[in-house]
Amino acid sequence: MENFVSIIDVKNYVNQEITIGAWVANKSGKGKLAFLQLRDGTAYCQAVAFKPNFIEKYGEVEGLAKFDQIKHLSQETAIKLTGVVKADERSKIGYELDVTDIEVIGESVDYPITPKEHGTDFLMDNRHLWLRSRKQHAIMLVRNEIIRATYEFFNERGFIKIDSPILTGSAPEGTTELFETDYFGQPAFLSQTGQLYAEAGAMAFGKVFTFGPTFRAEKSKTRRHLTEFWMIEPEMAFTTHEASLEVQEAYVKHIIRAVMTNQAYALSELDRDVTVLEKYVTTPFKKITYDDAVTLLQENQADNDYEKITWGDDFGSPHETWISNYFGVPTFILNYPKAIKAFYMKPHPTRDDVVICADLLAPEGYGEIIGGSERATDYEYLKTKLVEFGLSESEYAWYLDLRKYGSVPHSGFGLGLERVVTWITGNEHIREAIPFPRLLHRLKP
Repeated sequence: MENFVSIIDVKNYVNQEITIGAWVANKSGKGKLAFLQLRDGTAYCQAVAFKPNFIEKYGEVEGLAKFDQIKHLSQETAIKLTGVVKADERSKIGYELDVTDIEVIGESVDYPITPKEHGTDFLMDNRHLWLRSRKQHAIMLVRNEIIRATYEFFNERGFIKIDSPILTGSAPEGTTELFETDYFGQPAFLSQTGQLYAEAGAMAFGKVFTFGPTFRAEKSKTRRHLTEFWMIEPEMAFTTHEASLEVQEAYVKHIIRAVMTNQAYALSELDRDVTVLEKYVTTPFKKITYDDAVTLLQENQADNDYEKITWGDDFGSPHETWISNYFGVPTFILNYPKAIKAFYMKPHPTRDDVVICADLLAPEGYGEIIGGSERATDYEYLKTKLVEFGLSESEYAWYLDLRKYGSVPHSGFGLGLERVVTWITGNEHIREAIPFPRLLHRLKP
């Protein structure tokens, strides 16, 4: 394998000649100068070719041929480029390359995504190529860092990762949003969540987390929804909901800090205001009950355009946006009505109408990024809730077993990876937070 230097690492070779393998993202120039915008998967950089240097090094015929080749490189042509690293404060990585030699590795002809503006449908049809662009590349770097920091956070705290199945025979969140398939003659569903299996894992290992794809068959077209998305779902035995909230806040702050530390380049490419992210890391998250949130929304109804809300309603996106922006930091909404939450949540000890749970709302209009609760531990209560939700007791017999054999207080939560990526990057639409999004009318590429 060729000993190429990564663009992100050129800072270690100032005034030295190095060789990189890269693609030509764009080019410009005039007369004796040619400018190449290069990418290699780690970062972007500029390379500058000066015609007299080529003539001096290779002679007039060969030097002019090499320079002419550089001037006529097409977009996304793969090249092997040799050059001297020079400091350049104008560059986002702080350096550029003075080209001394070039070799074409793979031609690119009529690349469809040119530097001009393109419509969203066109870009989504060419998502396999759109991923190469500066913005999409930076978003994926942030996504990768969040995943890396997730493993770091939970591994350092003694959590065990377990893998929950994607095909299931039951519906943890209700039956209306399921993708059903035939499983050797019996119905099966694409998983909505790994939580119930994580609860089994917590009873075996104490503290666990799952990380995998989940699916919703809801016909939603909002900028916050995907049909297939990835969830991080920790579950903790011998843990109250209050203790779980502390873990949630520490986790979210950890991944923000990790992105700021390890992907400053990506945030710079995205023009993300890091002072805002710093505020989220250094400021305590806000906590407010569902009751108080409804009252707050009602008191401010006249001055805002969100729909009127009454106690018992679930919050819509405009309500979540207003609440989180009102406080200006991630905000926990505590103790939602029992009627609008899942069957497995623990009832409040002094009220019959709410459960012990919380949603974490991200400010700047990004809405819910975490849903969590303390889990019900009473066997008979859960049996009653299964009937109430129209769920099969036989399908959930294994889940009920967790309450028969050494049940303990336990809590957990689920974080939607793509929503967090969208929020941290400051992006407008969740479809760009995953390499190949699955939307209501999109199954390709």
